[in-house]
Order: sequence, then C-alpha cells, then structure tokens
Amino acid sequence: MTRPFRFGVVAPLTTDLPTWLARVRRIADSGYSTLLMPDVPQWQPAPGPTLATAAALTDLRVGTWVYASPLRPAWMTAWEAHSLSVLTDGRFEMGIATGRPGIEDELRRLGLPAVPPSERLAQVRETVTALRDLDGPDRHTPVAMAVSGPKARALAVDVADTVTFALHDVPRAEVARLARDSRAVRDLELALHVPVVGDTVAPFMAHPATDPAALHAMDSLAVLPDDPAAAAEEIQRRREEIGFSYFVFGADVADAFAPVVAELAGH
Repeated sequence: MTRPFRFGVVAPLTTDLPTWLARVRRIADSGYSTLLMPDVPQWQPAPGPTLATAAALTDLRVGTWVYASPLRPAWMTAWEAHSLSVLTDGRFEMGIATGRPGIEDELRRLGLPAVPPSERLAQVRETVTALRDLDGPDRHTPVAMAVSGPKARALAVDVADTVTFALHDVPRAEVARLARDSRAVRDLELALHVPVVGDTVAPFMAHPATDPAALHAMDSLAVLPDDPAAAAEEIQRRREEIGFSYFVFGADVADAFAPVVAELAGH
C-alpha cells in the first residue's frame, strides 16, 4: 500500500513567544501535517502545554518527537498523551523512544535512576499499554516510535502506528532493508527524520557534532538536498523505493521547503 505524503516540523520554542506563534501559523498555512516538540527538559517549555497552545492556534496535528521514556513514570506520560488527544479532539500523536545517546548523564543530573536500555524499552511498552487503557475502545491515540536496535524494532512492529529509524550514520541500503522488513510484518507508516538539509544540521534533531559531509559521503537517509526541487525528487524516490511517506524536518527549513509540501502533501 502506498501511503500519501505528509510532513512534520520539529519546532521547539526557542525564541520569544510572538515569534514562535507566528512560525506556527506559517507552518500551518504551508500545508504541513504536524507540529512536533522534542522532549529536552530545561531547554524549552514542556511539550504538553506547548503543543496544546499550538493546537488551539491552528488546525495542525501535534506530537512529541519524542518522549524519552525514563524521564517520567509510564502512567504519567500516558495520562498526558491521552489528555492531549482529548483536548485536541484527536489531533495528538505520541512519539516515544528510550532517549537520546547520553541520556544516562541527564537522568543523573535530574536525580532520576539511570536505568539500562532494556528497562527503558520496557517503559515504552508500559506507556503504550497504559495509553491504550486510558483511550478505551472509542479512541486511538497514534503512537510513533523512534527505534534503532532489533528489540526496539520488534516492539514498534507490535505496538506502534508509525516508526522512524534513529540510524543517521547507517548507509541507505541498510536502513532500507530494516524498513522493508518492518513493513513486511505489518503495514506501519514509515517516517523519515531528516536532521540535515544541505550542509545545515537542524537544532534539536541531531547531535551538534554531526558531520554533514560524512553523511553525504555514505548516502545517509538523514540528509536531503537544500534545493526544493531536488528535495522533492529525492522524497518521491524514497517512498517509491523504500516506503517512507512521512518526512520530518527542522523548523529552520520549513519556509524554504513549503513548495515541496505544497507539491507533495496528500499525494
């Protein structure tokens, strides 16, 4: 099954509020599907109230990209996600994963237990299970999972609606194989997190030390050309050859890629 294209923007609130609100309106007016917030304590306002503000301002879908499972008890994350789904009338998508590389140091700074990856993955399952219980039979909050290892991929196939592969430094052919293997089990939506456009690394979407030249050299799927026409052609190629239909960019390229979204969204 070929899914229609949709596009999301990771747009943390890092400016004054009026500037951010104006950006949110432009993103909505440009035809993007989803406004997304990272989960980075103390760098920005918390995802929940920020996303609720964006959803009240526009008709955008909103989502976390992504909750880090060890930062909160599973029931608390599920409760917030369910609440956002209710308050946005079904326009919320819960993105979740086990946390960025180095999250153990962040957990210690926050006074939280630095649990191993296996426990963090169990927290993801527990969170999704609690969310489904809160949603009940009449609501289904979409779940997106960012995955890398085989256990996380297996969990995503079991419980998620959307999967994105946190494998920026892995060559295209290997990510393509993993994507096809996942969709062979179940018809998941495949999302592509694109932190590098041209030679620019989007804030909050990759480590600041990310080397765009190295990613270009290995033909990484984490990169798109900065020319909108070339980007549109490559996006279509990635859906045709691999199955990616949901593309997520940083806010700094949202205006420049508006023509891409106008051409492809919904098709």
